[in-house]
Amino acid sequence: MLKQRVVTALVLLAVLLPALLWHEPWPFAVVTLILIAAAGWEWARLNGVAGAAAWVTGALLAVACAATLAFGWTSHVPTAVWWLPALLWVAGGLWALRRGPAGWPHAARSLRWLLGPLLLWTAWLALAQAHAIGLNFVLSVLCLVWMADIAAYFGGRRFGRRKLAPAISPGKSWEGVWSGAAGVLLLALAWTWADRASGAASPSLYTRLLDAGGWAALVGGTGALVAMSVVGDLFESLVKRAAGAKDSSSLLPGHGGVLDRVDALLPVFPLALAMTSAARS
Repeated sequence: MLKQRVVTALVLLAVLLPALLWHEPWPFAVVTLILIAAAGWEWARLNGVAGAAAWVTGALLAVACAATLAFGWTSHVPTAVWWLPALLWVAGGLWALRRGPAGWPHAARSLRWLLGPLLLWTAWLALAQAHAIGLNFVLSVLCLVWMADIAAYFGGRRFGRRKLAPAISPGKSWEGVWSGAAGVLLLALAWTWADRASGAASPSLYTRLLDAGGWAALVGGTGALVAMSVVGDLFESLVKRAAGAKDSSSLLPGHGGVLDRVDALLPVFPLALAMTSAARS
């Protein structure tokens, strides 16, 4: 299993890193488009849409992303567009978590099917625009999610006592959440210092928050993003539990499916764009 995880991770890095570092934005947009389309296929299967209909879901999502890219919308998105998925994640995500795995299947199948592609498309659009803003910015958002996950894992193992959502993800604890938030705050402090020291031409998420609203914006903004990364993770776990699935698929050997790897990113990127777009306006 460990060998599979390492090999899969190396293959993904070999594909993603050149696309991320390419001097034009379209290779990264295309690579992430393929991954998001695969996540759409997984979402359909987890919500009772199997066979050809699941493939059609992934294909339609790919077409929607490709059309967005072709028309140049990835670099010119009104601020209001980001607040819709951000608010949907806050309200809808918390509602679903309160209902739990048993309540999810009672929602209309058509609604559950539509929700996934909508959230995936807006997350891809936010990811593409974040990359268009600058490498420093998109990396700062990605690293926020990764740091929150890593710090929560180790903090939860060391200090975890109070369960966060035992019916959805028994391994997660409140102490892990606070550890993740502390880890991200340390990362933000180090990153803003590095931005200042290097005179970064394209500021990171953290520098933009600090410049817009001072320390309150930096601490509050990163805290809100960490909270939404937890919601994204728990929401995908909820959908899998409701479907009786351990992983979203087996597309990524040793890692599960694409949704298993991007779940925490889905709410974070639109919210990060909403925060920084509002700060610039």
